Amino acid sequence: MRLTMKERKSVVRVTARRYRSARKKRKNEILDEFIQTTGYNRCYASYLLRNHGRVMVLHGQSVRLDATKSRRRPKRGKYYDREVYTALRRIWVIMDCICGKRLKPVLGEIVSKLEEHNEARFRAAVRRKLLRISAATIDRMLSGDRKRFELKGRSHTKPGTLLKHQIPIRTFADWNEKRPGFTEIDLVGHEGGNPRGDFIQTLDATDMCSGWTETEAVINKAQVHVFAGLKAIKARLPFPLLGIDSDNGSEFINGHLYDFCAGNKITFTRGRSSRKNDNCYVEQKNYSVVRRAVGYARYDTDEELAALNALYRRLRLYTNYFQPVMKLLERSREGSKVYKKHDEAKTPYARLLATPDLE
Repeated sequence: MRLTMKERKSVVRVTARRYRSARKKRKNEILDEFIQTTGYNRCYASYLLRNHGRVMVLHGQSVRLDATKSRRRPKRGKYYDREVYTALRRIWVIMDCICGKRLKPVLGEIVSKLEEHNEARFRAAVRRKLLRISAATIDRMLSGDRKRFELKGRSHTKPGTLLKHQIPIRTFADWNEKRPGFTEIDLVGHEGGNPRGDFIQTLDATDMCSGWTETEAVINKAQVHVFAGLKAIKARLPFPLLGIDSDNGSEFINGHLYDFCAGNKITFTRGRSSRKNDNCYVEQKNYSVVRRAVGYARYDTDEELAALNALYRRLRLYTNYFQPVMKLLERSREGSKVYKKHDEAKTPYARLLATPDLE
């Protein structure tokens, strides 16, 4: 029969008196009986019987020990206190609420920039803790602030059949991602839940090597407007445009874009139908750059078009110079689990500086 904790404490109390007053041979017998009754191991049982009811002097006062009571360690004060949390949360919001693994590598640079431009002031102790904090601690401290609703939009891509057989399919692993200039492009519709009529589209272009992202708003997804938007993006890129990969929408699979790429020696490929992972780089930026900046409302006027493009001129600097991104280095599978290894987070600007393919 197994004893409850309360019954075990009673047995300790009674047995400890006999144990301390007994001789050595008798102590062994009492200890054997105690172990058989309580189920404790011999070392712990001996400790309980030796120390229960023992009197010791602590800070000048006599204290009677109770070995059956749990010993609690004194609670340590928080190293990252409220002031550090407030400073970290402010920086996290400025950096668009990115995860700790992306925020940690650039935290020192961001703190310096904020102080340099008089955007914030941090005490020396707070600054020291911010530079020391780990990515896991960042995520843990901000976990309560990360909860938010996520809305999902709908796709309005219509397949284009013109020249489709002439444009090769590129799958996820086909292109060399170590050289800047090979980009994925996509459209983000701003219909606000009402797909009727014309509404503004955002043309999103993302470089696969560096993560450099450019956006341009166009009045609708007609070929002529999308083509004009692509030329505007090409003019702003800090590197030559070497390749374009799109989905199978008719706004991309058309003669205008095909002839433009052929004339400028730009590789033109397309993803497989209904395979969004073929365009995973730009698909991720559709949310993290476009949706997080302008949301899911409907935009369909010339004034809203001008406002979106004015915003995108500022957003490109914020995204490419201050938003660190991580790249997948290795992907392995063990049974049902998939393990991914990423490199250290860097901004697209820093990645371009590190590449040997640019002056």
